[in-house]
Formats: sequence, structure tokens, C-alpha cells
Amino acid sequence: MRIWDVNPGYLNRQSLLGEHRELHGIVSIIRNNHKGYSKHPETLRWLGYGWALKQRHKLLVAEMNLRGYIDKSPVLLRSKSYEWPTTYIDPPAKQLFILGKKYIGLEFGRIPIPKNSQQLWAQHKYSVMARDISSYEKIGKWVASQKGVSGLYELAGELVSLLQLPPNDRLIQNALLHMWGYVSKYTKTSNTSINNLTSSKLFHIIQTLALSNNVKYLVHSTSLSELNSWN
Repeated sequence: MRIWDVNPGYLNRQSLLGEHRELHGIVSIIRNNHKGYSKHPETLRWLGYGWALKQRHKLLVAEMNLRGYIDKSPVLLRSKSYEWPTTYIDPPAKQLFILGKKYIGLEFGRIPIPKNSQQLWAQHKYSVMARDISSYEKIGKWVASQKGVSGLYELAGELVSLLQLPPNDRLIQNALLHMWGYVSKYTKTSNTSINNLTSSKLFHIIQTLALSNNVKYLVHSTSLSELNSWN
């Protein structure tokens, strides 16, 4: 039984659908007071964090939708709104290492397992930009000074914590405009006309263009699914 804390984009198809099943298993244990796996460490750390389970489910569904799956099984728990478990089974950096080792010889997720802090940051930067500009600027400067893999371990935990915060409505638009720069050449939609679009509509256009044209910088970005989970 495993509920990951890293972005679902890192999960391959089997792991993504597997976590979705196991999350619903934990929800069933909590809602119906089932004894099976009720003492499992994964169940215990989510106990009382109904809102966080619901949001993790929404993150999974956003990633599943991006890959062509349709979910019709919402999670309705609400306890401790905007609070997440304070413990991990494995810290986020180790989770990435586990996934990388697990996928040797198998298909990987939408987002490749990062080899250093620069790659990890590139995968998360627009998600952070949509939440906190000061953190975006601070992390960007810090990453530029790092060499090798050492910075990845510290950064992975910070990014998981930042992405547990809801995006800011104004900053989402700013992040989308940056993302738009990577796909604008693939459409006749003008830069002027996108200012009249809602964030939701602009996001959908960016998502479609990025996938259909395999714009790897965005296809490998957490923002391409997770921003859609907070609607």
C-alpha cells in the first residue's frame, strides 16, 4: 500500500492507476472503519487528513485525465482543510530514487526522474511560480549555484511542500503566460486574444498544444496537470 507524495506525473501508468486504487482503499478503511490495513503506516499517516486525501485524489485524476483516463469516483472526505500529513514513509527525494530504480527496464512516467536539482527545478518552476514569486526567485538563484546531485535531496522536500499550497489566482495567469510562450507558435491564436480568455480556457489550450506537439519542456512539467486539480 503506497500513497506517493511526489507529483503524479512521475508515476508510470501502472503506478498511477495503482495509487488511485490504493487511495480509494484507504478512504474506504477510514469511512467504514474497516480493520484490514487499518494499522498500516500509510493508512495511519493519512488518518484525519480527509481534505488532503481528497486533494491527492484530484491530483491523480488530473494526471489520469491528461493520459486519457476518466475517473467517476470522487473522494468526499473534508477533515483538516488545507492540512497535509506531517510525516512521510520515505522522504520525497528517496521516493524519486525508488521510482527510478523500480522503472529500470519498464516504462517511465510522463515526467522523467530528475538527475540533479536543475532538472528537478525545471520540472516544478511553473507550479511554484503560480504560488509564490519570492520562493520562485529564491529557489531559482539557489539552484543556479548547485552542482551535482546534492541539492536535489533538499529541494525535493521543499517543492513537495510548496505544491501542497493552493495556487494564487493572479499568479496562475502569470505562470500560464510564461507557458504560453512555448506553444504560441503552434496556433493561430494571437497573443492579444489570449488576454480575453479565462485561466481555465487558456490552460486547456496550452495543455492540448503541448501534448499534440510534444513540447517537452511543458510535457515534463508538473504544472501541465496539477494546476488543473485546484479548480
